[in-house]
Amino acid sequence: MLVYEASKSEFLTHVDQDVLVQHILSKFQEKLGRTTSESEIRSWDNSMLHMYRVLNDTDIPENAGVAIEYSIPQTSKRVDFLISGVGDDQDQVIIVELKQWANVEKVEGKEAIVRTALSGGLREVPHPSYQAWSYAALIEDYNQNVQEKYINLYPCAYLHNYHYVEDDPLTDSDYDHYLSQAPVFGKGDVQKLRNFIKSYITYGDDKEILYHIEQGKIRPSKSLQDSLNNMLQGNREFVMIDEQKVIYETAIELAEKATSHDEKQVMIIEGGPGTGKSVLAVNLLVALTGRTMTSQYITKNSAPREVYSTKLKGDFKKTRIDNLFKGSGSYTEAEANELDALIVDEAHRLNEKSGMFQHLGENQTKEIINASKFSIFFIDEDQRVTLKDKGSIDEIKKFAEEMGARITTGFLDSQFRCDGSDGYIAWLDDVLHIRETANAHDMAIDYDFQVFRDPNALLQAIEEKNKRNNKSRLLAGYCWEWPKKYRASTEHKDIQIPEHDFSKSWNLDNTHTWAIDEKSVNEAGCIHTSQGLEFDYVGVIIGDDLRFEQGEVITDHMKRAKSDQSLRGIKKMMKEDPKKANKLADQIIKNTYRTLMTRGQKGCYVYCTDPQLADYLEKRLNQVHKKEFLLVAESRANYGNLSD
Repeated sequence: MLVYEASKSEFLTHVDQDVLVQHILSKFQEKLGRTTSESEIRSWDNSMLHMYRVLNDTDIPENAGVAIEYSIPQTSKRVDFLISGVGDDQDQVIIVELKQWANVEKVEGKEAIVRTALSGGLREVPHPSYQAWSYAALIEDYNQNVQEKYINLYPCAYLHNYHYVEDDPLTDSDYDHYLSQAPVFGKGDVQKLRNFIKSYITYGDDKEILYHIEQGKIRPSKSLQDSLNNMLQGNREFVMIDEQKVIYETAIELAEKATSHDEKQVMIIEGGPGTGKSVLAVNLLVALTGRTMTSQYITKNSAPREVYSTKLKGDFKKTRIDNLFKGSGSYTEAEANELDALIVDEAHRLNEKSGMFQHLGENQTKEIINASKFSIFFIDEDQRVTLKDKGSIDEIKKFAEEMGARITTGFLDSQFRCDGSDGYIAWLDDVLHIRETANAHDMAIDYDFQVFRDPNALLQAIEEKNKRNNKSRLLAGYCWEWPKKYRASTEHKDIQIPEHDFSKSWNLDNTHTWAIDEKSVNEAGCIHTSQGLEFDYVGVIIGDDLRFEQGEVITDHMKRAKSDQSLRGIKKMMKEDPKKANKLADQIIKNTYRTLMTRGQKGCYVYCTDPQLADYLEKRLNQVHKKEFLLVAESRANYGNLSD
């Protein structure tokens, strides 16, 4: 999505008349459903004056396309400035990453990382050339028109306030690789940047290339489970951007410091659904193992580990796979600092004690920190889905301090799921009454969210999607029993919705790879078989534990199946402290549905056993559709009669 698009001449006129920023801001609010910070508004005001000077050259075609704030597919990041045109009979687009920076410090030992003044302090961030290159790489990966129409992308960075100095850190030879991919321009480089643009753009395109980019279908996202084999063989499968890159380089630095200086290090990384936690975790496993560190990837939930192991069979020895992927209860008897690095995914799912009967060890978080010289915890406290989930930031910090570890924290906010938009996540939080957000009537335009009134129609839609690549699944809230003696048979239909003549079996107990099994679209998965994994589309059956009554989204833990272990112990808690127990049960039920409804990268379809909840969801969805209709109509008007 493009926030602002114009011809070069229109852009120059808007700047000259001092109305450009207002144009951008109004479109930003209209298309993204929210306003932005004063600092970003000031940066537009400042940077666009500099781009006005750059483009004020008669050799740059008047009808070249200009776009501002392009949302990169499958992420929540935006490109600052695009210039489109034709050169050498090729469609060309210049990507300009704009920076207000005045000074830069080189960061030793971290690839493509620099330090600069941001938000009132010095922060480590990706080198501007790396950032521009990574954005271009993502657009090439995910925009189908860019690939099929052979649109060439040429990234660069423009630091218009930056004064070069002798032996300048910005252009240090350590950054040569990315400087060659995306040249950097500073203060006084107006003519050099003009020449860069003119070397690729000779003729204007009347915004036609921008139209193709904006209308380009989003290519299917890579899934971690399908890319794991190549990653473990050292091949690049995912481009890390912005804070992902900083966290990755920092983690490697801390791991090396911990192993070489005998200084225990603990890193805590927060991030919501689809922020790339698992991809970053596996990338770190590969990198640290490649540096001859004994490293292991940990999840409490067995489903991701089983899927990964199955994907790797035949290419890696079973002993190696077992040594790389571990359960969270594997360290009850580990010696202090026995391992170099432990990488904990879904750290919010850590338990206190280990074993089938919860009788082993003292505390999983404590045991992991004790067993490793370096440990990194990827955590989202809003994805706790059972009473046994004890993993928390406070607990990690407490045990780290007790063991004398140095603590480093970080935050991931780039979205790589749900069409790459934090808009859908925020909309869902608002809809489920988890928290009020600014996205009451806005989500990702390309995210496919639908409410079905018949579960049979929902299942049929998921089955059709699944025919493409076996990456769509049916999920359900745990409101139906899972009798032990029938757990290996699809003939026993656990989930029954008589009014629609619908029946479906829960996932089978004789396989732990439901997420990738060829026939498992015929079974319904639950939170335990899907958390930590991703699909293209999910169909979610919402049971009677989530309803809409008297204008509120309410939860009812009494409607959960007796065989569900996630709320085991809630009855005792109700007697001791009913207010606390009700609040905790409400959080777990809403977190469960939030997690299920964010497993799909491209879409989420829902059926509600409560008709009032379906009415409410449809009403909220219609408010989104009304806004989308207005945006599409305006986009068509802006582009005139251009066609594919």
